[in-house]
Amino acid sequence: MRGTLPGLVTPYPIGRYLPAVYQEDSFAQRFTAGLDDVLASAVAVLDSLEAYVDPDLTPTDFLPWLAGWLGMEAEEDLPEELRRSRLREAVGLFAARGTLAGLRAELAMFVDAHVRVDDSGGVFYSDTARDCPPGPAEARITVTLPPWAAPRLQAVKTLVAASKPTHVTYSVEVFNDDHLP
Repeated sequence: MRGTLPGLVTPYPIGRYLPAVYQEDSFAQRFTAGLDDVLASAVAVLDSLEAYVDPDLTPTDFLPWLAGWLGMEAEEDLPEELRRSRLREAVGLFAARGTLAGLRAELAMFVDAHVRVDDSGGVFYSDTARDCPPGPAEARITVTLPPWAAPRLQAVKTLVAASKPTHVTYSVEVFNDDHLP
């Protein structure tokens, strides 16, 4: 929880930046010293801001904020080191977000197992008119999970819904090991 810390000294006391007439006024100096005490923790956070966006250095209570900033679920039920590891990987996955490869990688990281993701296709090129397009007309993604991922089924559905393109429908299924490649 962020807040004031007793005895935290600010490197930028407000009284020092007042006009000269107020720098000699003891009331103005005492008044601004009180503000320094309140603002010291905010200045400390701003001075170390890059540490707050680094998954290895951010305070534990900031992990949910960082996950949200990267478009991930907070996953507070996981151990702290695993949460930090997923945040490190999420930075690289962000560039592939919305692609089939990105969805595969994100799901594999989320479930911590191999996940099969199939799409209906739909990419087609032709030099002649009226060629038949490949695959069904409806764009669709089918995600196949291993049986041990069944407890996270609803979370996987939420992740797929957030990561897929809007016009694409999807289904999430749980199969035995022999159905996975």
